[in-house]
Amino acid sequence: MDTDSTGWTDIHGLFLILSVPIRVIRAIRVPKGFMIEIKWDERGLVPAIVQDAQSGAVLMLAYMNEEALRLTQETGEAHFWSRSRQELWHKGATSGNVQHVREIRVDCDADTILLKVDPAGPACHTGEYSCFYREVKRET
Repeated sequence: MDTDSTGWTDIHGLFLILSVPIRVIRAIRVPKGFMIEIKWDERGLVPAIVQDAQSGAVLMLAYMNEEALRLTQETGEAHFWSRSRQELWHKGATSGNVQHVREIRVDCDADTILLKVDPAGPACHTGEYSCFYREVKRET
């Protein structure tokens, strides 16, 4: 492993492959010499939950590929992979509702990312604060 001038650690592009053929683990670069291995799915994606850093509210669920995660780390603003458009997506690039990332966390199984953000506006394309504004009521 080498640490470059920015303090990021790399593993020389080495990829570790699990015995399950559809799951691949690749290390991501994290600051201060720490290494976290992400379990990317067969499409090279991982779910990313976005949470308001102040209120704790869940704002949205999106997907990240390695480039989206790298751009998020480098810029401090949330980037995702659009599965429908098959392209990178900088959240808020057109609406102005960027998400300033305070923390990036990985769950215990390393197959989900949590972004704690300071949102500059609504998270949902409908204009709602959160994409989870609709409640499913229990039938009585």
